[in-house]
Amino acid sequence: MISKFQIATKNLLRKKVRTLLTLVGIMLSSWVLASLLGFNRGYENALNHDIDNMGYQLMVMAKGCPYEAATLMLQGGTGLRYIERSMIDSIINKPEVDKVTPILMQAYFDPDKGDGGGIAGYFGVEAASFPGMKPFFRFRTGGWFRSETSDEAVMGYEAAELEQREVGDMIMVPEKNVPLKVVGILERTGTQDDGTIFVPLKALQKIAGTDKITTIGIKVKNNTDSAKLENDLYQLPDVQVVSFTQVKQTIMKLISTARVMALSIAIVAILIAMVGVVNTVLMSVLERRQEIGILKTMGAMPGDIFRLVWTETLIICSIGGIAGIGCALLFARGTDVLVRRILPYSPGGGLVSIDGKSVLLTLAIIMVIGLLSGIYPAWQAGRVRPLDSIRSDG
Repeated sequence: MISKFQIATKNLLRKKVRTLLTLVGIMLSSWVLASLLGFNRGYENALNHDIDNMGYQLMVMAKGCPYEAATLMLQGGTGLRYIERSMIDSIINKPEVDKVTPILMQAYFDPDKGDGGGIAGYFGVEAASFPGMKPFFRFRTGGWFRSETSDEAVMGYEAAELEQREVGDMIMVPEKNVPLKVVGILERTGTQDDGTIFVPLKALQKIAGTDKITTIGIKVKNNTDSAKLENDLYQLPDVQVVSFTQVKQTIMKLISTARVMALSIAIVAILIAMVGVVNTVLMSVLERRQEIGILKTMGAMPGDIFRLVWTETLIICSIGGIAGIGCALLFARGTDVLVRRILPYSPGGGLVSIDGKSVLLTLAIIMVIGLLSGIYPAWQAGRVRPLDSIRSDG
């Protein structure tokens, strides 16, 4: 077996340029394929991580979104819609539910905010449950409330910047003229939370004059049927459900076209590599007809010649496949940057995650495709007639 590899290697090195070009074709096809498999895995993992970092994957609220209701209220509408806190008891015991957190959203008109005034958004939350739903929250200074009834506030980054507040300062709730002490200021998150002021739930309920809430945030257990949970939640009276799972599905549909394009490129690259392998090995067979004929006169069987030529294909595909996978691993970061410029939405974290399974699958595909490509040249070599080959080359 060692002699076969030595002979096959020497045969390939006879035409170094042709062999090199074939190797480059296989390398590029395996590079594209490994990157594509890594992208499929990495993107979904990154998207799942972003969804998990949102804290709650589902929100239950009264029919008529409270965010829209706040806008309607400013335009003369009837205002926010509320749900009873007791509804949490109907949700927390469901087997798919991991955690819940009650939220009271209030919007007040602040005449000192910007030119002509603006809306100040207040969220009443529980310090015991809400921070766990927002694991990406980091404090620039300070921390969460000391109690659930204290007149304290945690300000989002932009809210604090706009009002030029620091920990220890006092702020006044517009329209209610209730003072709150700033006990924490969050780092920038790049979300709507940056412009929000968080207040202990019971304290904001007292300010708003209600014992109800506007939203229940729900964190779903891993590997559970969130669709079933959504259907169950819709059985609750007068509620609507907002699901981040639906957001995820929409985003995955947006990138399906990019995946198809990338897969098409990988297929084209593999086909080109196949043609290159067939051309290289077949030309090598045609150039060595006399040698093959001599080997047959010395007792070599067609199967021996077939395996010898197939070994050349094995060497080319192995080296090209390994080199391509190496390039995919080496330039994964650059591929990540390129993908982010192309896709309409890119989650945080690595988008190209090439693991051992992707490496083995890529190598297996390249080897199978390459060996299939080598069947015809090897078959032609096995059919060479010793006398005819010696006469034609003489």
